[in-house]
Amino acid sequence: MKKEEIIIYTNPQCPYCKQIKEKLKEKNIEFTNRLTADYKEEWEAITSLTGVPTVPTIHYKNNYFVAARDFGNPEHLLNILNNFKESKFTFEERTFEKLKTLNYNMGVAFQRTDQLLKQIEQNYKDLFEDEETKTE
Repeated sequence: MKKEEIIIYTNPQCPYCKQIKEKLKEKNIEFTNRLTADYKEEWEAITSLTGVPTVPTIHYKNNYFVAARDFGNPEHLLNILNNFKESKFTFEERTFEKLKTLNYNMGVAFQRTDQLLKQIEQNYKDLFEDEETKTE
């Protein structure tokens, strides 16, 4: 890959940034490293766009890939970069589908939270019922 194709935004004290850069070097993938402190205005614009001020953030083919949000480890990022294809869908279509996915995931998270709370409530009731029977 050409050097100008991948830009990685990092902080010098970030161990995960170091891992990502080492993995890219190991695979002979060229990249440009930009320290967020040296590119403050650019970094602020990126975090405003993504809503996630997390490093490493990778810019590739007009897309931003944020650690934890888009990739979970260096191998996952490599897989994304190596298999990346431009979408044939418009920005609006992609955004609408992402919003539907987000809405679905939030619904699932709330359902799981509700189930856990009901389980905690039942455990709490069971605990006190057991205590009441012991004291009688």
